[in-house]
Amino acid sequence: MSTSEIDAYLEAVPTAQRTTLSVLRRRILAAVPQAEQVISYRVPAFRVDGAVVAGFASFKNHMSYLPFSGSVLSELSAEIASFTHTKSALHFTEDAPLSDDLVKRLIEVRWSEIRRRTSD
Repeated sequence: MSTSEIDAYLEAVPTAQRTTLSVLRRRILAAVPQAEQVISYRVPAFRVDGAVVAGFASFKNHMSYLPFSGSVLSELSAEIASFTHTKSALHFTEDAPLSDDLVKRLIEVRWSEIRRRTSD
């Protein structure tokens, strides 16, 4: 897999979402510059040392940040209170995108979870 597959994914989404998701992509890569860009479960994802640390998806009425974990969002419930979400997806729009600080926190929590799991 390669960055070109994520580029192709982004080309297929509406322009406003493409712009927002491109910013999110840069924010994720700034937080984990060593990440390999891949497609996982048919969505753009970012893998470090074999573990997916983040991903995103485009939908008709929103976009989703995907931590590839069912516990990351619950750990950050206060920080994501202004967003709708499920157990494993944080929803946002081009009018209310994820901040740089929030993206960093999401990745920190996920990376910490991965390290704990691999040290057990």
